[in-house]
Amino acid sequence: MRIALLGDVMLGRLVDMHLATAGPAYPWGDTLEVLRQADLRIANLECVLATGGEPEPGKVFTFRSDPKNVASLLAAGIDVVSLANNHVLDYGQDAFREMLPVLAGRGILHAGAGLDLDAARRPAVRRVGTTAVGVIAFTDNQPDWEAGPTAPGVHYVPVEYVPLKGFPANGGGGRDGAARLDDLLDLVRRTKARVQLLIVSAHWGGNWGSDVPARHQDLARDLIDAGADVVFGHSPHVFRGVGIHRNRPIIFSAGDFVDDYAVDPAEHNDHSFVFMLDTDGGEPRMLRLHPTVITGFQARLARGAGPDIAARMQRLSRHLGTPSGWNSSGRCLEIPLEQASGPG
Repeated sequence: MRIALLGDVMLGRLVDMHLATAGPAYPWGDTLEVLRQADLRIANLECVLATGGEPEPGKVFTFRSDPKNVASLLAAGIDVVSLANNHVLDYGQDAFREMLPVLAGRGILHAGAGLDLDAARRPAVRRVGTTAVGVIAFTDNQPDWEAGPTAPGVHYVPVEYVPLKGFPANGGGGRDGAARLDDLLDLVRRTKARVQLLIVSAHWGGNWGSDVPARHQDLARDLIDAGADVVFGHSPHVFRGVGIHRNRPIIFSAGDFVDDYAVDPAEHNDHSFVFMLDTDGGEPRMLRLHPTVITGFQARLARGAGPDIAARMQRLSRHLGTPSGWNSSGRCLEIPLEQASGPG
């Protein structure tokens, strides 16, 4: 089985305007030739698909895309989206409610946000042949958007928290951070008991920087020890190195895949990858990274710059103890997963 994992997909603002006249496949460019090789495609949807709602007061960046642009997700064959991020409620609860049937009506599963806390925590499960693949999604952004017992919102889990002596660790939202983390790990254990392969999508941390926070490394290992087969991180606008724990891949940050953002010449937030995971049933075997670049509101395979983008990922991953090799014929970076674990 082959699973394609994509970082932040933002179809709002100028992308939305361009899609008013361009075909629905436009945002994916020539990456479609790679995406079509996958049996399952998963992305972080960094916008709301709606016509209603009002921008959240005081929020600098708000992303909304016309509901018809669900056709763009279908054009790429996206099967599952993570909604656990800091833009899914940019236009309020009404716009969020508008989006859910748009996705469901086209057969696109979602995880990480819902009409109440139970729904936000509920895994998405898609069967590929005889293999059930589960997706759990959470974010440590926007604690004020945490779903409640009867209120829409995101599956919020604080990754960084500081326990105060004599007091419970404060995670915000009325529940302490340690309890939320325990709940997440318990959810991983229970979900793994009913699926063969489990992906945990984590929208975590700040926007920039290639260094992986120590707390992310610790939590990633805990998630895999609890039963996750893949940790799929995003939120920073740049990619970070890949770690391995118990032969399971940790994508600490996939970076941005499609958007209209200004490009930082040092951080290169226009660079990312199609992360293609080869599995043998529920066992991850190989991770192939196909370099991409955003240009003109479109993801493109990074033809000329591909080896340089891959070389940067090689360096970052090597710092995490993960060896890799460039496949010049396949034009991808290969990370075998049956190897000694690094400090990921």
